[in-house]
Amino acid sequence: MSAIEPFRAIAISRLAHAMKAEGRSVIHMEFGQPSTGAPPAAIAEAHRVLDADSMGYWESAPLKARIARLYQERYGVTVSPDQLLLTNGASPALVLALSSRFGPGDRIAMARPGYVAYRNTVKALKMVPVEIGCGPEEHYQLTASALEALEPTPAGVIIASPANPTGSIIPPKELEAIVGVCVRRGIVIVSDEIYHGLSYTGRTPSVLEFAPEAFVINSFSKYWSMAGWRLGWLLVPPQHIERAKAFIGNLFLTPPSLSQHAGLVAMDQHAVLESHIRTYATNRDLMLAALPALGLKSIAPPDGAFYIWADIGHLTDDSVAFCEQLLRDTGVATAPGVDFDPVDGPHFMRFSFAVSTAEVEEALRRITPWFEARAGT
Repeated sequence: MSAIEPFRAIAISRLAHAMKAEGRSVIHMEFGQPSTGAPPAAIAEAHRVLDADSMGYWESAPLKARIARLYQERYGVTVSPDQLLLTNGASPALVLALSSRFGPGDRIAMARPGYVAYRNTVKALKMVPVEIGCGPEEHYQLTASALEALEPTPAGVIIASPANPTGSIIPPKELEAIVGVCVRRGIVIVSDEIYHGLSYTGRTPSVLEFAPEAFVINSFSKYWSMAGWRLGWLLVPPQHIERAKAFIGNLFLTPPSLSQHAGLVAMDQHAVLESHIRTYATNRDLMLAALPALGLKSIAPPDGAFYIWADIGHLTDDSVAFCEQLLRDTGVATAPGVDFDPVDGPHFMRFSFAVSTAEVEEALRRITPWFEARAGT
């Protein structure tokens, strides 16, 4: 278990909160969590339920039916509500997918850079992460050719599109090609679609459009702006439902009843949710316009999500120390790249622009002279 690495952005966040407690002004761009909060109608429903329902262990049939309808509306894909297992966010859904479908020693492929918990959860479950380096040439994403060339054949692959930390999206034709490789080679697909709904360059396809046998993870944390409510789901292929249910019953029981009530209402708050996307789009444009002038010219294409993955190799070979010093000097908290890429990550950092536009503008005002001073040394 010593191979499980810490999530270093958490240490940055702790420092940020300590600075705030001392009276410092801090802008939190270290975590991928919306600053907007749940839609007002969802919060109102939560207040109503608190006064009317004693609650308990519960899996909402109306919520599962509404999520199933989401797949028809967004992707034209038909799924059964019985395929949907409600979880305490996307993290337990990842644990559930991996533990119920694979076993110790199985090799699980994934992109590098990629979300830190993919690698560490695979390790914690005694499986073997197989990271495939993905740079600018690959649009910072897995490709069918890279997966085809992987030997020996992995038992599974984790796909993330839009991806964390880059925001890159796999184009539909490439996603279809990846599925073709997986079908030919017998590779089980686990698709993390937590950032679906957050795209700036066009529609993001679901892997289910090409691979109905895939395991799909999603959550209310990002698009629905309900990170603290801890509500997500795992969509399971029909032949694996009973096994997955046995695992979830023993490992997690059910997500909070209150969150399920609120989540059902949140799903239909389209006007509020789309206004969040417009804010993120504005923030993205501000960041993309400002960062190259600070020397951050090599940036992954943020097609979706709300991240900027920037190369700082010309300034440091220690992204942890770099982000900590940036925070201490400017009050702007960011995430060190080594969390997401243990090989090249010391030369990268990640900004989250899931904050208000005013905070993005203030953050840029603060960090501009800081970066300019380092560019001149």
